[in-house]
Amino acid sequence: MAMASVAIIDYGMSNLHSVQNALRLCAPRAQIDIADDPQSLRAADRLVFPGQGAASDCMRAICAQDLDEPLKEAARNKPMLGICMGLQVLLEHSDENGGTDCLGIIAGEVRHLSEQAEAAPGHKIPHLGWNRVHQETNHPLWRDIPDQTHFYFVHSYYAQPQEHSFVAGSCCYPKEFPCALAYEGLFAVQFHPEKSGRQGLQLIRNFINWEP
Repeated sequence: MAMASVAIIDYGMSNLHSVQNALRLCAPRAQIDIADDPQSLRAADRLVFPGQGAASDCMRAICAQDLDEPLKEAARNKPMLGICMGLQVLLEHSDENGGTDCLGIIAGEVRHLSEQAEAAPGHKIPHLGWNRVHQETNHPLWRDIPDQTHFYFVHSYYAQPQEHSFVAGSCCYPKEFPCALAYEGLFAVQFHPEKSGRQGLQLIRNFINWEP
């Protein structure tokens, strides 16, 4: 095992059990902890940042628990996997809730999927269910996962980084949008690997063994 501990960030807005179960399945010898304070985040060897709900509520909870600065530190210093809202709040700003300032780890905006789907009948919002992911880069977290693999999505907003070089994966609904971002030791996905069957577990396993 490449590390001693993995912390799942708990800010009160995510179903942590499915993520925890997936991590335990992929890394049975690792220490898997739920972390809700700055000290626990700093002590862990790597972090998983899940999330659901609204961006403004997410940022309010993160700041109330003083997790914003430890998250920024972690993005610079240790491997971190962001999932769903744990991807979106990494950017600078979200259009959700009338506009929400986010962590600003990655330059860019979070926009509503209506920009993508408004001209395409049958594409309802939220984007819910399985969809293909095109691998934009040969990233270590795609190891042993075929291009165009289906992953499970549930979201109404999508991340749009300023630099295309951050985009590790994309999806169409109906237009193409970024669904995986990579930056140094950070990898974040809009889909839910913990709900995406064998290939989702492979992505989590790749993260567990990744040494950026």
